[in-house]
Amino acid sequence: MRLILVAGTTRTAEREGISAAGATRDLLLHTPSADAEILVYGEPVRAPVTPVSPSGCPTPAAVTRAARELVGFDVTIVDGGLARPSGAPTVSVGAKPGRDIGDADPVPTAPGAFAAAREFGRSLPDDELVVGETIPGGTTTAMAVFRALGEDWPTSSSLPENPVELKARVVEEAFDASEIEPGQAAHTPELAVRFVGDPVLASASGLVVGALESDTEVVLGGGTQMLAVAALARHAGALGSLTLATTSYLAADVPELSEATDAHDVELVVTDPGFDAADAGPLSAYADGVAKEGAAMGGALYLADQADALDGVTGTTLDVLERL
Repeated sequence: MRLILVAGTTRTAEREGISAAGATRDLLLHTPSADAEILVYGEPVRAPVTPVSPSGCPTPAAVTRAARELVGFDVTIVDGGLARPSGAPTVSVGAKPGRDIGDADPVPTAPGAFAAAREFGRSLPDDELVVGETIPGGTTTAMAVFRALGEDWPTSSSLPENPVELKARVVEEAFDASEIEPGQAAHTPELAVRFVGDPVLASASGLVVGALESDTEVVLGGGTQMLAVAALARHAGALGSLTLATTSYLAADVPELSEATDAHDVELVVTDPGFDAADAGPLSAYADGVAKEGAAMGGALYLADQADALDGVTGTTLDVLERL
């Protein structure tokens, strides 16, 4: 079993009130690089900080790392547009950091990254993959991509209160600046991510399409951003088995999630890690609605559950946090 984390950035995240995937807006750009290092090494080695939300909620990468220590799966990091260097070894697909989606042509490398990631996905020898993402601001770009594909699904948020109205204004700005209209990129996913998306969506969707074309079963570890990846893959004509593995916190935040997965022929698996327990410590912030998902956390919990190791996730995650 291999877990692939696609890590990248969009300057959309720097808008006030968009993301909680970093203690400050300046540190947001370091979050994907640090998440990759935590998954590979168990701690940041080059990134200057351990990612936390402004309220102190630890990065979901700590949970994914804990599941890896319990289960022992392999990890591969795809550079999906990192803005800051990472000490983790990465696979390059030519993605560059995304600009704000209010700018014209915010992801010009999207078509090339999609194609290169597709070839990489085809070449992997694994029978089953878990694919996840780490990109602050990604739920806003996912919302815009849904619109570009002609779909209208809600997206979650790393904040306890989803700033839906703010996201909608940003998405409207994106289409005002874009060369495409809502629905115009149906069946041309590369255009959707180029003009209103982010480089992680381009890279992850290309990877998933390539894996499905080689008859690999794919588990999408995450929430509504990975649902957007599923939509992009289906609009690219990809068939095959897709599962969305997410957390109970994300599922509670998006009541339409089951309907949305059904619409894309995606099986939905929801795992409750039990972070509302008295001994969960800082992880209780997840039960309060902070973060909810990210860094392939839902996929990692799915693997832990499959291996009958879910009961050990809380304690092992707290051990990981002590080392960070």
